[in-house]
Amino acid sequence: MVREFSYITDFEQWEKEFNFLHSVKVRFGETDMFGHLNNTVPFVYFEEARIEFLAERGLKDEWLSGKSEAIPVVADLQCDFLEQVFFGETLSIGVKVDSLGRSSCDIHYKGTTENGKVCFIGRGTLVQISSKTGKAEPFTSSVKEKLLGESI
Repeated sequence: MVREFSYITDFEQWEKEFNFLHSVKVRFGETDMFGHLNNTVPFVYFEEARIEFLAERGLKDEWLSGKSEAIPVVADLQCDFLEQVFFGETLSIGVKVDSLGRSSCDIHYKGTTENGKVCFIGRGTLVQISSKTGKAEPFTSSVKEKLLGESI
């Protein structure tokens, strides 16, 4: 039986919606004295996968080009642990945009082991701000399309 999570209505449907996957291998230094993944490490995996996701969508270059003062920042991030993970395992980290607002989006994450078990899940809010004012900056229609995967 799958636990309930405030950000997931239907776990099976939610799980099927991941089209982007990034592979990571658990390194020795990421484990604790009991040999399992330290509870801070999934956040690093989320970051790595999110950057690759945004790069694949063409947004990393757009934000780093210097043509705009808009930059993305992570406003919050959470992780729920479902299974233990151990040194040497290869994980697949799924990333998707779950909802999109005027200047922010809710990004969801799913970590899956090689045998197909979901080991941790998470979500976080990414906000686009002005690098000059620090205030929220609305997404352009182009950025919205890329976030949603409509024009890759």
